[in-house]
Amino acid sequence: MNARTDDTLARVTRIARRRARPGCEAEYEAMLREMLTRMRAHKGFLGGDMIPPEVAGEPHQLVVRFASEAELQAWDASEERRALLERMKDVAEGEPAFRELSGLEAWFEPAVVPATLHPPRARMAFVTWLGIFPTVSLFIWLVLPWLEPLPFLLRIALLTGLIVITMTWVVMPRLTRLMRAFLNPVRKV
Repeated sequence: MNARTDDTLARVTRIARRRARPGCEAEYEAMLREMLTRMRAHKGFLGGDMIPPEVAGEPHQLVVRFASEAELQAWDASEERRALLERMKDVAEGEPAFRELSGLEAWFEPAVVPATLHPPRARMAFVTWLGIFPTVSLFIWLVLPWLEPLPFLLRIALLTGLIVITMTWVVMPRLTRLMRAFLNPVRKV
């Protein structure tokens, strides 16, 4: 396996949620944009999105993607991040709440956004089927014959385990990236 494939498999998404102090929303959003700009200079940063609240007073969300946990931790340990978080204390309430996504949870990232920003459920189901159909077919064709001597339940447990691992770390990360425009169509206002 080459290094690029390893990086793809290790990819990590983190969501930070935090409320702006009343009257400081614009200043807080400017600091979040500054944070994204500074992250771009760090190794392993793949992208990020700031999601303002749908309703005033609700938390802002910052969704960031890094190529690996180690590269995210390097950003976390940076002086730039520490200084920005310190400045944000004047315009934000409390400490940020963090959530990291991986595996199945990250298939349709970001997972904790306003409902209006989620991909349509029918499109998520279709993309999931696009991944499952060829994966299951391939495993039934190539792997199942090797498992025939095993008892039924063990055979099915191994087969489904291999399929879930393949879907989680190989198929769905690539498929959702490839189908991003289909999953998140531009909504006309």
